Amino acid sequence: MENLAPTVGLNLRRLRTKRGLSMDRLSVASGVSRGMLGQIELGKSVPTINVLWKIARALNVTFSALIQTPAAGGSTILRGADAKLLSSKDGRFTSRALFPFHEPRRMEFYLLGFAHGTVENAPPHPPGTVENLVVHDGAIEIEVDDQVHRLKAGDAIQFAADVKHTYRNCQELAATAYLVMTYAHEVG
Repeated sequence: MENLAPTVGLNLRRLRTKRGLSMDRLSVASGVSRGMLGQIELGKSVPTINVLWKIARALNVTFSALIQTPAAGGSTILRGADAKLLSSKDGRFTSRALFPFHEPRRMEFYLLGFAHGTVENAPPHPPGTVENLVVHDGAIEIEVDDQVHRLKAGDAIQFAADVKHTYRNCQELAATAYLVMTYAHEVG
């Protein structure tokens, strides 16, 4: 994940300055400390998934806009060995992007991993964001607007993700799921 630090740092600085935001203003808007923003911009720290979501929300960009790398054009192969894997602070929740990051988009595709006991609280995404998730292995619970949905392998759910939502793996085994996020407007 350390090779992701420079990419996130450059993207954060580019997006922040493009919007005319000081670090102080972005800190207030995102709830992320100015010091942490500075470390991220310098490429000295790779933030957790939750921190990236807070920053993306404050900048009104997609999550992928912060972790994108320039593409060479033509076909793009995303090698598993070279995957950019983001994780929660405790490492129990992981997210791997399954799409290239070279342009603004309305859709993102992820492979999610949930270790036993994972509880991942996701902040609300921009208005109009929809998540489509299918459980590949294991079983998870998703809480959306205080309603809990229990899903096992093969089950799918679609929900408005512009509200707080929580993923939980209450099973003894790890779980994996595929997530497609669609945004109301192209951002990035």
